[in-house]
Amino acid sequence: MSNLCRELVLLVLQFLDEEKYRGAMHKLEQESGFFFNMKYFEEKIWTGEWEEVEKYLSGFTKLNDNRFSLKIMFEISKQKYLEALDRNEKVGAIDILVNDLQKFAPYNQELYKEITQLLTLRNFRENAHLTQYGDTRSARHRMVVELKKLIKANPLLKDKLYFPSVRSARLRTLINQSLNWQHQQCKDPVPNPEIKTLFIDHYCPPPRTGPIALANVNQPFPAIEFPAPFPSMEGAIVPYQAPGEVPSLKQPRTALETSGGVDPSSTGFTAIDRMAKELQHVRSNLEGTFQISRLLQTSWLVENLPRNVAYSMRQGSTVTSMDFHPYHHALLLVGASNGEISLWELGTRQRVASQPFRIWNTAARSSELQSTLANEDTSISVSRVTWSPDGNFFGVAFTKNLIHLYAFSGLSDLCRYLEVDAHDGGVNDLAFDYRNNELCVITCGDDKLIKVWDIAGRNLYNFGGHEAPVYSVCPYRNKDVQYIYSTSTDGKIKTWMYDNGGPRSGCDAPGNWCTTLLFSPDGNRMFSCGTNKEGDTFLVQWSENEGIIKEGAKKRIYSGFGKKSEGVVHFDITKNNFLAVGEDSQIKYWDMDHDDLLTSTDAQGELPSRPRLRFNKEGSLLAVTTAHEGFMILANGIGRLRVHGVAATYHDRSKDPTESTANKASGSSSAANVSEANRKSDRGSPARSTTSQNGANTKSRSSKKRKTVEEVINKSKPWQLTDIQDPVRCRLGVMPETDSSCKVVRLLYTSNGTAILALGSNGVQRLWRWPRTRGRISKASASVVPQLVKGDNGPVMANDVSGVNLEEVVPCIALSKNDAYVMSAYGGRIRLFNIYNLAVMITFGELPPAPTEIAFNPRDNNIMAIGMQDCTIQIFFCRLNEVRAILKFHKKRITGLVFSFFLGILVSASADGQICVWSIDQWEKKQSVALCLGSEKTPEGATQLQFHCNQVRLLVFHEAQLAVYDASKMKLLQQWLPHGMLSAPIRHAAYSFDSRLVYTAFSDGNIGVFDANSLRLRCRIAPSAYLPEAVLKRTDELYPLVIAGNPHVQNQFAVGLSDGTVKVIEPLFGDWGSSPPLDDEASSSATNSHSSRQVQV
Repeated sequence: MSNLCRELVLLVLQFLDEEKYRGAMHKLEQESGFFFNMKYFEEKIWTGEWEEVEKYLSGFTKLNDNRFSLKIMFEISKQKYLEALDRNEKVGAIDILVNDLQKFAPYNQELYKEITQLLTLRNFRENAHLTQYGDTRSARHRMVVELKKLIKANPLLKDKLYFPSVRSARLRTLINQSLNWQHQQCKDPVPNPEIKTLFIDHYCPPPRTGPIALANVNQPFPAIEFPAPFPSMEGAIVPYQAPGEVPSLKQPRTALETSGGVDPSSTGFTAIDRMAKELQHVRSNLEGTFQISRLLQTSWLVENLPRNVAYSMRQGSTVTSMDFHPYHHALLLVGASNGEISLWELGTRQRVASQPFRIWNTAARSSELQSTLANEDTSISVSRVTWSPDGNFFGVAFTKNLIHLYAFSGLSDLCRYLEVDAHDGGVNDLAFDYRNNELCVITCGDDKLIKVWDIAGRNLYNFGGHEAPVYSVCPYRNKDVQYIYSTSTDGKIKTWMYDNGGPRSGCDAPGNWCTTLLFSPDGNRMFSCGTNKEGDTFLVQWSENEGIIKEGAKKRIYSGFGKKSEGVVHFDITKNNFLAVGEDSQIKYWDMDHDDLLTSTDAQGELPSRPRLRFNKEGSLLAVTTAHEGFMILANGIGRLRVHGVAATYHDRSKDPTESTANKASGSSSAANVSEANRKSDRGSPARSTTSQNGANTKSRSSKKRKTVEEVINKSKPWQLTDIQDPVRCRLGVMPETDSSCKVVRLLYTSNGTAILALGSNGVQRLWRWPRTRGRISKASASVVPQLVKGDNGPVMANDVSGVNLEEVVPCIALSKNDAYVMSAYGGRIRLFNIYNLAVMITFGELPPAPTEIAFNPRDNNIMAIGMQDCTIQIFFCRLNEVRAILKFHKKRITGLVFSFFLGILVSASADGQICVWSIDQWEKKQSVALCLGSEKTPEGATQLQFHCNQVRLLVFHEAQLAVYDASKMKLLQQWLPHGMLSAPIRHAAYSFDSRLVYTAFSDGNIGVFDANSLRLRCRIAPSAYLPEAVLKRTDELYPLVIAGNPHVQNQFAVGLSDGTVKVIEPLFGDWGSSPPLDDEASSSATNSHSSRQVQV
């Protein structure tokens, strides 16, 4: 009974969560100790509610339970103590030391003494163990990561972290079933019983007068009406029906239809006899009520499966593999038998990118592979395509040796990333996994090996032990332990770990031939689907124990397969509920919890005998291969919106307007080709309105629906540029205590977006930080005045400017990734400052030459790239105070340096418009291009750089242009030249926090907000909107020099002005205007002709 009590508490927790009684839910979690809500625990840590954190934890474990509990509680108390010190609340810190930390003293006296001594320091970061503490947010982040590991390792907590898989409103369903049973026990059940209370058992009062009416006597008890989101009849029980019948609330076959008496002479027995017979019939049918409840659930489940044909698309060769993007639910990656890969946007029904097979680096491939591929009879097919979990990469495995990795950044063209000669013979499968928080690739092949590669192409592990070609691999994480499952063509299943210890376990797959393994999305269930050589299909759920599967561990074997056929069967899983298998020219569906076939579809008869299939991650679309070198899309209600463009999640705005127009035309043609398929699918749903492909003769469900579609298409009114000239149309915040005697020449937000750092033309830096309120993380806002940070030597960080002509030198500044250090120079030696106490930590570098640009390596803050006045780039290693490499190519001083961790490159720019790409592994030049300004003369002045948040697109800005490049191959994607109302020279530009926008400051005081994909102007902010009225006629004296986007606050940016002022600007409501339509060329001078003029070096 104790287990039933626990399950009852869990059902109550589910009910409280669904009814949004969150406070009561967390209190019950704590008091019962049955479920540890990690998400709630983390939220309270992030907000600094330490009393609630400790109180919640006390419901599950105590200090002396085990070493894990001891460590968890110590880390919480220590963080409380350090935050009190950071706020300079010495009294509060002493209270925490005495009341909370002293109880840990018996376990480690030395540590307690060291913690006590922190009270004597002016800044506890002076302690050798706390130099990397950073700010409160980063410290809490590190603590959350550490606590999660400890909690998962704690034997008292690890089994309480996962809530059981339970259908929604389970408690309500049980109550309804109980009320139905009570109603069936009533002596005189009424047709429509009324529920008045749950405090006593239900009963139907006897009729007052007249004979008993039997019509609707076996109608079910109505489900209890709870507030949304519960459906009103879920869980209700209906009378039994024969297995072939559709569940419905039919009248009894012999029920009397009148409420009056019955003439005995008209029948062979009295009304009482009839009533007795009917009641006996009802009672006999009650034995099937649970099957009927299952049938009702089945009907609901079937309606939510993607079974209706939306349309078919032709690939051009047989489709061999498919995979949906993990977040763009209508973006499908397709591999084909001719080696081609394609990217399809299902909302617009367009192939947005494709790539035929070719070797990227022939010289690096073995001579055996080259000779094999040179044979005209050799055909290369795609064996597997798959997306990485974050959607930033996808991998392609081929039937000959190779795998290709591509980087995905929302571009319509595919970005090559890595080519690996992975196996001798075919590569049969490919999967992504995280190893030590680093993305890696797992492959298997005909050489009987499983291999693990890092994202740079280094071979990390080789697993050998199969006696036949390895057919598939499946990574899996059980708590903190990672496994790799593999299957071979002789039907063997083996388990591996990331070490060289050999296979951990093994067993035979059902059928002893090709088998694929998959886990449910929540990771709690393991399934296999395979075939034997005779053509029989086997679909099995396994019971794995600590990652190990053995013979006899089959938990469920599913039935419902048809006749034998040739080929290997394919299957997929969606939403922790359903299995789908392509078999017997059908798609067959199973509910995971039941062995029997749920339903099936033949998809209008266009399927091969064993089609391949793939669900999107939300389960609304199912892609299925067809018998005619293409694929078909099946959809449910949500999926129909996606494939008709209403709910499309991906749209590439980087295309040229002329290309977009052409695509629209081709899209209409494509739509016409599939209109017949749409008409066929619509016949099966009489209630569904049909819509012609050109929008004519539309029968809308409602005027509200029409309005929604019109808003999505956004064609109801012409687009207009947002022009802000009045200060009341935006929010302005001004930094206090600025220096009006100098200009702001460099401006940065800290990485967490809560502070602004400005470098003045006198070499002095100032830092403003938004105030933190207790229990709440600070947030930059134009409505809140930040505080000027003051260190031991005052409120400024001063550069070495001795002997420097400030009018001629170039300033440079860079922040470390953890916001702990700032490095800058102003014509003199470089200084490294501690951003918390504003103190100079080190001064280095010899003059001349003077530094002109600085960038930290994102992989290691101890490595910096320093651009010099003499055109060289020094790679400096801080820890050893040494120059590791000197890069030479440029002919003028360095004006821009940016790293891309994603691409593994450093990009530099010089004053003559040359842009160079360097490998950060070998520090070698890879490629260079010359900036093109639409004229033959060489550009002069600073060319500056910034990477898009995807680390592939590169913003390049110069006083005469804005440009966006694909940094993987330095291809010019978009270019904008000053003209019209924004014809003044560009002073500075910066991406917004999500890289959707580009903020651009002009020398006449205007600020332009551009769409980052198309470089089309969407908003102009006039000088009158943010400058004092007294100086509006003298913008040659007061203008923005630098601009920066907040990395965490949407639509917020800061400008540094020529009078030393720093202002934060936000829109009054919503966004900075709206994106201009792609066919509106009035607001942009971007043309594809510019790309043909770039110079390759």
